[in-house]
Amino acid sequence: MGVAGDDAAVPAATDAAIGPLDIRQVMAALPHRYPMLLVDRVESLVPGESIVATKAVSINEPFFQGHFPGRPIMPGVLIVEALAQAAGILALKSMGGDEEGKLFYFMGIEEAKFRAPVEPGVLMRLEVTITQRRATVCKFTGRALVDGKVVAQANCTAMVADRPA
Repeated sequence: MGVAGDDAAVPAATDAAIGPLDIRQVMAALPHRYPMLLVDRVESLVPGESIVATKAVSINEPFFQGHFPGRPIMPGVLIVEALAQAAGILALKSMGGDEEGKLFYFMGIEEAKFRAPVEPGVLMRLEVTITQRRATVCKFTGRALVDGKVVAQANCTAMVADRPA
């Protein structure tokens, strides 16, 4: 499967799937930590192509205290952030071993849609695909699902850059 604008910074898709990745491996890939780490596990990852990850949405999440008392639902912006974090893992793991010392910076969101509320006690599935690459900038499409139903979807743009010294 080809992706428009293939570039050496992020290699073309391969058949060499990676996964699963546990929480320690997720934390090694992302700089995020509690309470902003929103990916718990990677089920599968095809470098240069796609990722399937999960987030266990617990009543213990701090955002449920105020969103909303008596009717807790996960804020839509955090669902998009979870998709962006999954995209970050995909982009970094697609660098062919050159991800050390790199960060993934979110640049834009397009066409975000929220289809259903995400309540505590569910396992949210995150599916993200690279749709375009140019040098260090990638475009992704992603969707979040609960019990097989799409609860949110968005397109995003991000870049891979060196970590500050």
